[in-house]
Amino acid sequence: MQFANTGNDLFFNGFIVIFFIVFALILGLFIVAIVKGVKQWNTNNNSPVLTVDTKIIAKRINVRHSSSSMNNDNGMHTSSTSTDYYVTFEVESGDRLEFEVAGDEYGVLVEGDQGKLTFQGTRYQGFVRY
Repeated sequence: MQFANTGNDLFFNGFIVIFFIVFALILGLFIVAIVKGVKQWNTNNNSPVLTVDTKIIAKRINVRHSSSSMNNDNGMHTSSTSTDYYVTFEVESGDRLEFEVAGDEYGVLVEGDQGKLTFQGTRYQGFVRY
């Protein structure tokens, strides 16, 4: 005995297909991000450590804020903020390099400072003023 497909069966089958497509896309993006991170890490490790004469030409920060509310009796609300610090250096050839630096380092670097920048690939190693 064979039963006819109902609208609910078609809806359920469509939902499962869409669910697995979205799951595969998210998993694929996650894998791509991991591969890119490992590739950048490997490239940095295989790059020479360079020290060049440079001038600090710009500083910037990127503040990220997130918050969430818990729907329970005590009405908890949580929030967090994180800050990334970036410094742009200009070398003698006119090329510019931007590196993420630690907050305490960011605080002591001043636009216009000249000195020696040490880096490896995309990793900031340090800056020493003249």
